[in-house]
Order: sequence, then structure tokens, then C-alpha cells
Amino acid sequence: MDSVAEVLGDAVTAEVRGAWTEVYWLFATLLAAEEARLYQVAGHAPAAGFRPWRVTERREEAEDVVSFVLRPADGGKAAPHRPGQYVSVAVDLPGGLRQPRQYTLSRAADGVSMQITVRRVRGRGGAPDGAVSTYLHREVSAGDELLAGTPFGDVVLDDGPDPLVLVSAGIGITPIAAMLDHLAAVQPGRRVIALHADRRPAVHALRVQTAQAAGRMTDLHRVTWYEEPDAPGDGLVMAGCIDLGALTVRIPAKVFGPDLWQQAG
Repeated sequence: MDSVAEVLGDAVTAEVRGAWTEVYWLFATLLAAEEARLYQVAGHAPAAGFRPWRVTERREEAEDVVSFVLRPADGGKAAPHRPGQYVSVAVDLPGGLRQPRQYTLSRAADGVSMQITVRRVRGRGGAPDGAVSTYLHREVSAGDELLAGTPFGDVVLDDGPDPLVLVSAGIGITPIAAMLDHLAAVQPGRRVIALHADRRPAVHALRVQTAQAAGRMTDLHRVTWYEEPDAPGDGLVMAGCIDLGALTVRIPAKVFGPDLWQQAG
């Protein structure tokens, strides 16, 4: 409020300051209560902080994209997670600065491990490279340890019977990859349309994993758009940006309004 008063000057009267201070603490109390509820649901004590995980596999997925498979370094169980959730990872950078970052869990839960997939952020136009993503790419290998928290997030897959339309672009495929992995295991017959856009096949992350999931599903329709289609892709591949009008499968009306349909050919 001191900063607000400095910027707005005389507009911040005692009455205004008191009202905004009250609103601030109302919101703070609500958010603190919600945070406490999330910790309780997860069975995780706030004081526990980060847990050490050992990298059991480092896998090169695409240009500047690496997956890390992690298992609890203490030999305990991996926390359960739902497809679409993320985990916080903290690394100690040179100089002693600890930096946390959030990464989507890119594979379905198996009870013993979890997987994150990291795209290296390269600085452009004078901007610096991403500190944490660069560190993970350069310094972390199988056998090393990382600090990670408990999975969280409420943008998750609904296990109901309704058809699904999953749309992703670039590294945004990570939650979709986890959802497809989960569906292939528990609902292989569910009707799914998976649409993805990327620059070119060489930078398309998690292609092998999503192709393996697709092979276990019986009603999955995959379409990929590449801005530069310089090599074969998986499933139906088109050039350019996502174009719903070019689809040869029906999208449920409740997803995008009226059904979109184009006859093959």
C-alpha cells in the first residue's frame, strides 16, 4: 500500500487505504485457506518442502527437448498424480541461487516414478537463455538427483465416457502426452481427436511416446500441422497452421459449437 500511495499520491486517502488493506487481507486469508486445503488433500506437510528424486533415465525427445524420469531417492513411493498436473522442481544454480520451476508431468502415473519434459529456453533478441532449463539440459544426467515437490494442478483429464478433443502446440504437448498415455491404459476405446501444431518434425516433442499410446487405442484420430513439413510425421500430417475446416473427422458440437465435418477427399 505504501507503493500504491507513492504512485497515486493524494488519491489514496485514509479511507481508500483502509478499504484496500481490508480487501487485501480478505483475499490473503482465502488464498491461505485454499493452500492449506490443497496440502491436506495431497497428504503433504508444507514444512516437508522439496523431496530428493533420482534421475533414472534421461531421454532426448527432440531438438532442445529432454525428458527426465525420476524416482524417489529415499526409496519411498511416488506421489500419485492425475494426467495434466505439474510438479515444482528446484535447482541450485552456480552462485548458490535456488530457483524453482514448474513442469507438467508428461507421462501417466505408474506408482513408482514420474516424468518431466523440458524444452531449453534459448534467449533471442538480446534476452538471456533460460537459467533452469539450460542447467537441466547441460548438467543433469541419469544418476543425478533433483529436488521436486508434490504434484498439483486442476486442469486434469475427466475419466468420463464423453468424446475428447485434445489440442496442443509445441512443448504444450506435455499434458496431452500424459493424457494419451493414461487413456491408452484405462480407456483405450474412448473416442479422442488429438490435434497438434509444431514448427517441424525435428522439434516435435514426445512423438515416440504419443505414437506408442496411439497404437494401444482403438478410436483415436490424430492430426498434426507443421509449418515446415520437411520429414514424415505420425498420423495425418498437414502443412501450415491448425485448420479445423480441413479435418475429416467430426468434432462434437459441445466442444466447438456446430459439428465440423469435411468429407474425405
